[in-house]
Amino acid sequence: MKNIFKKLSVGILVVATTASFSAQKIDAKAKNILDAVATNYKSKNNVYFKFVYGTGTGKKVTKTEPGIFYSAKDKYKLKIMGIEQIYDGSKIYNISAEDQEITVAKPTGSEQMFSPLNYIEEYKKGYNVKYIGKLNVNGVNSDYIKLTPTTNNGIKEVNIFINDAKKKLVKIEQFSKDNSVSVIAISDYRENQKLSNTMFNFDKDQYKNYFVTEL
Repeated sequence: MKNIFKKLSVGILVVATTASFSAQKIDAKAKNILDAVATNYKSKNNVYFKFVYGTGTGKKVTKTEPGIFYSAKDKYKLKIMGIEQIYDGSKIYNISAEDQEITVAKPTGSEQMFSPLNYIEEYKKGYNVKYIGKLNVNGVNSDYIKLTPTTNNGIKEVNIFINDAKKKLVKIEQFSKDNSVSVIAISDYRENQKLSNTMFNFDKDQYKNYFVTEL
């Protein structure tokens, strides 16, 4: 099976999985913006957005893949690179149509789910947070917030860009010490849509010919 979700979880999503008790510096303006965005997301019944996941070296993205994301409270569905990932609130299902393979696992303390809230709440764990200023990002006047780790976790810095007027994420950039870069750019954001009651259910009867691995 393609390893895209592992790449997502240990790459840009590592922002959400690193905890530290080192002294942090979090400026008030950045904290207020991030907390307001978190409150906004939590107030919605569900959220949908398209995104582009990019990777590269230095400050140059050389490969991009489009994806879509649905979430409702603690459940979500993610599609990217021909892979579908479902979290039903209990287990994570990675489904590869190309390989006809499914892996099933419960999330652990070191494995976080793909959620916008990962980036705007988990700054509290092991990162210095600084408000940099305003910047036009993909045509959106955005607040630019920089995160730098308080311990050596392989990350050099993370840049978060937020549409402050709408309290929504616009873009996230992660620069690692190995000179790699990962970027998620969000577009076509929608909220409080009418979703099927089975949107986040895994129906094994749809995958009778698939090889299933439970971790």
